[in-house]
Amino acid sequence: MTGFARPLSPRPEAEGEDLMTRLVAALERMSPAPLSAPDFAAADAFVWHASPDRLDPVPVVSRVELDLLVGIDRSRDVLLDNTRRFADGLPANNALLWGARGMGKSSLVKAAHARVNRDRADPLVLVEIQREDLPSIGRLLTHLRAAAERRFLLFCDDLSFDKDDAHYKSLKAVLDGGVEGRPGNVIFYATSNRRHLMPRDMIENERSTAISPSEATEEKVSLSDRFGLWLGFHACAQDQYLAMIRGYCDAYGIEIDDEDLRAEAIEWRQTRGSVSGRVAWQFVTDLAGRRGVRIG
Repeated sequence: MTGFARPLSPRPEAEGEDLMTRLVAALERMSPAPLSAPDFAAADAFVWHASPDRLDPVPVVSRVELDLLVGIDRSRDVLLDNTRRFADGLPANNALLWGARGMGKSSLVKAAHARVNRDRADPLVLVEIQREDLPSIGRLLTHLRAAAERRFLLFCDDLSFDKDDAHYKSLKAVLDGGVEGRPGNVIFYATSNRRHLMPRDMIENERSTAISPSEATEEKVSLSDRFGLWLGFHACAQDQYLAMIRGYCDAYGIEIDDEDLRAEAIEWRQTRGSVSGRVAWQFVTDLAGRRGVRIG
């Protein structure tokens, strides 16, 4: 009898094995393998990323020299002293740098880190975390706690919380909450435009609608109280703005006389509608480009 051979059906066991293999692969994609012990000798600065967890080394940190930060002398000295004490293994406070935009808050953190590490055999390691990744901060702390021989400056730039934002609860573990608390080899610095890390209208709204107004915002406002060091940054005057620009020009070899600098710098800030350290740097960048001077 002739005819086509009937195809053999897959064995039930083979089907089951194939399904199991695909399920395992799918679960591995959903839950990546835990981060192995990071090599903190690779750099003195890292950026933390979640999903999947990883610490990426930063070979060259984007920052300016500490001496170029004009008009924030007291904040500079206080933060530098606090950072140096921590790097030396002495008690130091978590710090919140709050206030006007573009006045050097994040620049000061990075510059203080660089100054403290100058000629230091065991560098303080800067680890930046984004606000969006705060829910993963417990996993990050596990890695930092395990590297007990090193000291870490954990840094979050532009930290703030809006209504119904629960990320702040994750941050309490860094400051002083939780059973384990903050690791002894970790300090936390944050910058924010808000002193209490939340908008004023949100505070007033919750107070007005709460049964117990005095307790309505206590949990969120108390977050900023957990920073032992508060440093305020305020909008600068025109003389400070011009002094910043002159300092940058001298540091980078941009030749311009005082009269021309003043006229051009004032015109620049008028077109921006504000005066700040950031506006000063933007003017210097434009000036250097027009005059063919490299500042990178």
